[in-house]
Amino acid sequence: MKTRTIAHLVIGFGKAGKTLAADLAKHGESVILVEQSATMYGGTCINIGCIPSKLLLVEGEKSERLSDKSAAFTAAMQRREQLTSALRAANYNKLASIPGVEVLTGKARFLSPHVVEVTTESGVEQIEAKQIYINTGARSAKLSLEGADDKRIYDSTGLLQLESLPKRLVIVGGGYISLEFACMYAAFGSQVTILEQGSVFLAREDRDVAEAMLAMLSDRGIQVVLQAETQRFVPAEDAVTVVTSQGDYAAEAVLVAIGRRPNVEELNLEAAGVALTPRGFIQVDEYLRAAPHIWAMGDVAGSPQFTYVSLDDYRIVRDQLFGEGKRTTRDRSLLPTSVFTTPALAQIGMTETQAAASGRPYEVKRLQTVAIPKAKVLGETHGLLKAIVDKETGLILGATLFCPEAHELINLLKLAMDHQIPASALHTQIFTHPTIAEALNDLFAPN
Repeated sequence: MKTRTIAHLVIGFGKAGKTLAADLAKHGESVILVEQSATMYGGTCINIGCIPSKLLLVEGEKSERLSDKSAAFTAAMQRREQLTSALRAANYNKLASIPGVEVLTGKARFLSPHVVEVTTESGVEQIEAKQIYINTGARSAKLSLEGADDKRIYDSTGLLQLESLPKRLVIVGGGYISLEFACMYAAFGSQVTILEQGSVFLAREDRDVAEAMLAMLSDRGIQVVLQAETQRFVPAEDAVTVVTSQGDYAAEAVLVAIGRRPNVEELNLEAAGVALTPRGFIQVDEYLRAAPHIWAMGDVAGSPQFTYVSLDDYRIVRDQLFGEGKRTTRDRSLLPTSVFTTPALAQIGMTETQAAASGRPYEVKRLQTVAIPKAKVLGETHGLLKAIVDKETGLILGATLFCPEAHELINLLKLAMDHQIPASALHTQIFTHPTIAEALNDLFAPN
């Protein structure tokens, strides 16, 4: 069996892993990056996550003006494959071309704290590494129910690769991924039903925001069924029926979107002395250390499951290797999020519910999307903008934006919050017209 010694071993070709591997090599370090699948060079985002899903959302919006939506769906799927293939190849070539970096395609398994066995198509070898970084990501959780193995039941990866448009789509789970896929397929013309097991829709959001989202979904023909516990799946010749506590729902395709699970099973982490959290993620400290010489980054470390957080995980590890070693996960208390519904839902900091629970003095700023001229130009007037402002300091404590271009605008609010720019400054700021950003003038006007 071939055995090699290397300074750095990266397991997983995700955002953090590939960026760190390139950085290590540019600092003169030798590094091997192991990726289990050649279809995942570049990680979840470009292959089965944000890039293909956002492309299909855009193509879906375009298809709303077309008569042949089925053909538009097929063309969109072809474009998705072309884009992801190109990005995957570009990611591989960019990393593999850096002197000092070697990419191995194979399965990695710890034999001891410093030794990893890698099984590739050409055989098995052992790699002994001084330092090891794990960035293996997560995958969709599955339902262990009768009929759940039917070919028409998909996870998010499978639904991004359908060859034909389903007339009916049932989505099990009412979370944010569900909402994105609901908007995507409804735009292409599918009849979409969301089955939410809980009794409250979008429980983490303020009720006015959740109600606005529900109104938008209803206007798009998307049905949301609450307290719908999925019990089993009944396959038939042309469809599958989802049997729930609220009735039966037949569809040509079913999406199961009930969360994600970390990819740790095949790593044999016990041999490395690496522990798991109760939820199955790799247990790390605030510096992302799982052991004195092992770091975990991204989804597998239990970090918020966003590509930009994985990139920040890389920055935390890099600071320990080449910086002052001061950066930690505690430095990112303000994390913007975006859900790419139509329009997008973006949030940062406190919601109104959280502000009320905090006991601090605050005021709520609120503006309906329909009041924004640019929203009328775009023909998308669903939603509202909300901000929470500290009554004593005038600083922004949080914001929820449910409006066109919210995913862009939320970054401006993060900048204001990070640098303690008061709400009054945004009220008097000069913005270009017509834009969604100029709505901040009105949103932050004195009550």
